[in-house]
Amino acid sequence: MADYFYVRVSSADQSEDRQLLAVGGLKIPEEHIFIDKVSGKDFERPAYKALTGKLLHGDLLYIMSIDRLGRNYNEIQDQWRILTKERGVDIAVIDMPLLDTRLNKDLMGTFIADLALQILSFVAHSERDMIRKRQAEGIAAAKARGVRFGRPAKKLPENFNKLVRQWERGNLMTIELAEQTGLPETTLYRRLRERRPVKGVK
Repeated sequence: MADYFYVRVSSADQSEDRQLLAVGGLKIPEEHIFIDKVSGKDFERPAYKALTGKLLHGDLLYIMSIDRLGRNYNEIQDQWRILTKERGVDIAVIDMPLLDTRLNKDLMGTFIADLALQILSFVAHSERDMIRKRQAEGIAAAKARGVRFGRPAKKLPENFNKLVRQWERGNLMTIELAEQTGLPETTLYRRLRERRPVKGVK
């Protein structure tokens, strides 16, 4: 039997320090600590997959909170069932002592733990939906203020119009136009459409 700890933060620029400090007194070997820096929308995560490949019957998995395990209600439920029921792994949620499968294995204890799991999984999923909604609203508000997203538009050369006229007269091939303007062909065609409808450019 071995103890493991799973840590997840949503992005590379977020810190996992709070979660690691919380497990500091448990003396879990460094090689048994698995860290993902990805979204919790599903369980397609490299560290989580590596972890579950090592877990054996009777092992104990610590997580800081349910939302660190994931933010998809159905998948949290499925993963919990697979690990605890099918593979015989115990799970302890540090922020929620009720969710410790080593304790209260009688019918009432199991019922209470399952109920807490469902509630916390629902909250984690709802928070993820709220975050996505706020992000979408923020992007929409920024666009309404004129904020542009993505890479800045490539500046056109001063002789762009002159080169296009040569191309329209057949004095330049498209690849030559792209080379002389320094624009990729996809960008070039978009610029031509923006300039005016040009015959042969769809």
